Amino acid sequence: MILPALTQALLKFRDERDWAQFHTLRNLIVSLNLEAAELLEITQWKSDEEMAALLDEANMHESLRDECADVLLYLLLIADKAGIDLEEAARSKLEKNAAKYPVEKSYGSSRKYTQLDRNAED
Repeated sequence: MILPALTQALLKFRDERDWAQFHTLRNLIVSLNLEAAELLEITQWKSDEEMAALLDEANMHESLRDECADVLLYLLLIADKAGIDLEEAARSKLEKNAAKYPVEKSYGSSRKYTQLDRNAED
């Protein structure tokens, strides 16, 4: 399992700097959203084609990589603070989503699960 080892390394990094005092659940959730906004900012004013082309640029790829890492690290801190096993939570959520979005109803559709039984013309 990679996530527990990564979480422990992150907690060690945090504790060496005495930052746990700032890591309330609310502050961590706010910080996660700020980092997610930085990830979103990378896409601002760009088409899908421009974004695909930017992936070939080393600086852009590194920025994308760094912002993804920031989001993951804050998520790990939130999960640790809240006592959530992310691996188990992700597996459980996949099972819930599989029930909400059965292949025969959702294949090729972007509809929300509450809309899957409606006709395509709706």
